Amino acid sequence: MTSPTDKSSAKTAAAPSNFLRHVIENDLAQGAYSGRKWGGSPGNAAHHAQGMTDPAKVRLRFPPEPNGYLHIGHAKSIWLNFELAREYGGVSHLRFDDTNPEKEEQEYVDSIRDAVKWLGYETYLADRPSAPGTLQPHEYFASNYFDFMYEAAEYLIGAGLAYVDEQTADEVRANRGDFNTPGTDSPFRTRTPEENLARFRAMRDGQVADGAAILRAKIDMASTNINMRDPALYRVRRAHHHNTGDKWCIYPMYTYAHPIEDALEQITHSICTLEFEDQRPFYDWLLDRLAEGGLIASPHPRQYEFARLNVTHVMTSKRKLRQLVEEGHVDGWDDPRMPTIAGLRRRGYTPEALRLFCERSGTTKSGGWIDYASLEAALRDSLDPIAPRAMAVLDPVKLVITNWGELMGGDDVLDDCSAPVHPHHPEMGKREFKLGREVWIESTDYEDVQPKGFFRLFPGNKVRLKYGHVIECTGATRDADGKLVEVQATLVPDTKSGTPGADAIKVKGNITWVAAADAVQAEVRLYERLFAAANPGSGELLDELNKQSLEICSAFVEPSLAMAEAGVGIQFERHGYFVVDTKTDAPGKRVFNRAAGMRDSWGK
Repeated sequence: MTSPTDKSSAKTAAAPSNFLRHVIENDLAQGAYSGRKWGGSPGNAAHHAQGMTDPAKVRLRFPPEPNGYLHIGHAKSIWLNFELAREYGGVSHLRFDDTNPEKEEQEYVDSIRDAVKWLGYETYLADRPSAPGTLQPHEYFASNYFDFMYEAAEYLIGAGLAYVDEQTADEVRANRGDFNTPGTDSPFRTRTPEENLARFRAMRDGQVADGAAILRAKIDMASTNINMRDPALYRVRRAHHHNTGDKWCIYPMYTYAHPIEDALEQITHSICTLEFEDQRPFYDWLLDRLAEGGLIASPHPRQYEFARLNVTHVMTSKRKLRQLVEEGHVDGWDDPRMPTIAGLRRRGYTPEALRLFCERSGTTKSGGWIDYASLEAALRDSLDPIAPRAMAVLDPVKLVITNWGELMGGDDVLDDCSAPVHPHHPEMGKREFKLGREVWIESTDYEDVQPKGFFRLFPGNKVRLKYGHVIECTGATRDADGKLVEVQATLVPDTKSGTPGADAIKVKGNITWVAAADAVQAEVRLYERLFAAANPGSGELLDELNKQSLEICSAFVEPSLAMAEAGVGIQFERHGYFVVDTKTDAPGKRVFNRAAGMRDSWGK
């Protein structure tokens, strides 16, 4: 099959404005970062002050922690950061926030890089200079800045802004207070800078046991914002790191590392979800203090929060998704039912569909839930203009045309039929298939007695075999249990599609079929939503799973699908959009996954 010349997705209106676009446009209008010398080497303050000129006007970043596979919520963040960078002539970084070595693996690093690239945003290679948001390669690791972070910690200690606390974890928690009670100062809070520096270096040198001490910022234990009550900056953790090996036995906390990473990479707008809103005062406090000490350049980055993407029937907790994987409830992180980007990709979603969905979902400061049907609608809207068509029978029963041999010159004679690969793209060509005495049809296309509004096969009714002839149903055969095993019909002469007189007989029913002579046997997997609960997460994880999330069919498909390529969305006429399964499909064993039906039928 050839593809249409225009591979663009469904036409969409100009990107709607949102508060983040307003923020960036206002900063550009006021020249907020016009004095910035872009470029230089992250982690080197001198280079920041003397950096080379760079055409980027804004710098954004997508900072995942490599402790699992990215999910649809991350897709929204990827799209937002890279598309905003593209719109405003900037760049966006892919930065791995790898500050927690116990949960991070190279597998996750590779999967994240692959997901970002698949969505259309190149960050690692320099062979796609026109890729959105990437005027040059931009890929970084938080662990590359560990030396600078340690230097910054020693500066804070020397300035009397940080101290080593050797309370137990329970004591720290109890003395932190709550929303109604101010915190209590640690007994170690009055140590001198010299004492704190000595203890911090002892932590670094492996002389302090795991969990026996932490480095804390000295801010305000009575603050109404609990996050400002002397937050932890470093902890002792003997763990092998995927990037730095065993160099360190102390690791920075995420809330300490993240603003530093933003500053060193000269990020202008640090965009995150609303749960980090209460962390913004510490973000600013830390960067203000480091700027005062000359460790980072000004103006430093600012943090802006937007409402996270919540989709009904979708769970995005990495911890719970990992549980499903490790306990075998799904077939890995890329199971087509999983809300991971890898799972959506294997199911048949396209980068264009996910980007369209992200745009449609909006970017606001208020939360809410997006209906799962909107996700499927984005896929249908992006695939419908470009997806090749094919016929498939998912619940097959044999139809025998009893007078075939009499009219066609023999029971073994086959009639050549054809159909457009795409009804609106004649340049994609035609697909060829046979029609013979025996064909496969959907078992639901036959009824012994006509139900109201049913115009398919029942005794005495005429229907058209799509792209073929008109037939008249004469009856059916059932086994002892009443199961339908065969349908019989007769061919109506001179009614082949595309021939003179084909429309002489008017029929209301038009059914899809596959000839037994050239049908390709296939396994078809019908996926539904993984969670039956509309808002999963409030109950027991396993109780919320949809027990009917996967149905496997022994199907027959038309011969054009014998050579179907992985990654190409195909519309099975009447059934929806499908794709070759990249994991289990093999020569002689075609396996197709349903990405979405022709319309939303979940409520039914």
